[in-house]
Amino acid sequence: MKRFKNIIFDVGDVLLEYRWKEMLMDYGLSEDEAFRVGAQVFKDPDNSWRAFDMGATEEEMIDLYCKKYPADSEAVTWFIRHGEYMHVARPKVWKLVHELKEHGYNVYLLSNYPETLFKKHTQYADFMNDIDGLMVSYMINQAKPDRAIYDALCQKYGLNAQECLFFDDRMENVDGAKNAGMDAIQVVSQEQLIGELKKLIF
Repeated sequence: MKRFKNIIFDVGDVLLEYRWKEMLMDYGLSEDEAFRVGAQVFKDPDNSWRAFDMGATEEEMIDLYCKKYPADSEAVTWFIRHGEYMHVARPKVWKLVHELKEHGYNVYLLSNYPETLFKKHTQYADFMNDIDGLMVSYMINQAKPDRAIYDALCQKYGLNAQECLFFDDRMENVDGAKNAGMDAIQVVSQEQLIGELKKLIF
């Protein structure tokens, strides 16, 4: 395998899992209602969530969604304000991230994330102790798969894109990394990611 110097990770569905459906059911919605509200939040026709990733505040997003979906305003408001209930740790992956560091790799994060959620989801995450740097969409109002955010990470830390391997769950972001000169692998499961990381270590 090609020897990389820099291993770059997306966060959601790579280093963490999401339980947004279960979270909405915890709030009191049925499974069908949770799917419907989650689709409105994450997959509405205007791709509104991207504004959150790009730096919009929680209150701005609550106002936007409540105007679009007034019947679900209470559930959406609770959902956006309580992102601390959304994520699930992947400790087996975190252990391998630590081993990557011990084997001499540099480790970076490159992720689309709202500021408040990113801080809630990474506050107690072990992998934050092992990273050498990060670039998150809210920081520069740029988001994957646009090339600007990949270039921003490389420029900030002086990385050679050809020495970088990027892991992301979305194919469009994998393609974006390749367009920026990186190697990239789509993450389709925790088990597959663990297998790919072990190849880098052993």
